[in-house]
Amino acid sequence: MIVCSCNVLSDHEVRTAVTASAPRTTGQVYGCLGCSAQCGRCARSIRKIMDEALLGAGCPVGCGSCASHKHD
Repeated sequence: MIVCSCNVLSDHEVRTAVTASAPRTTGQVYGCLGCSAQCGRCARSIRKIMDEALLGAGCPVGCGSCASHKHD
């Protein structure tokens, strides 16, 4: 499903970026995907996908130290 129509980003792309690079902010997700926020209407959806992806990986949201992710 497309979650960012400005950059044509799908939920799958966001989940992949979160699991591969462990960004902490929505801005970092955009950067991982080679773009930047345009209108910002998707920020809440991207944040929700980020939280779900981290929880699914067994990482408490905002833990900052989970061994299964790089949190730099």
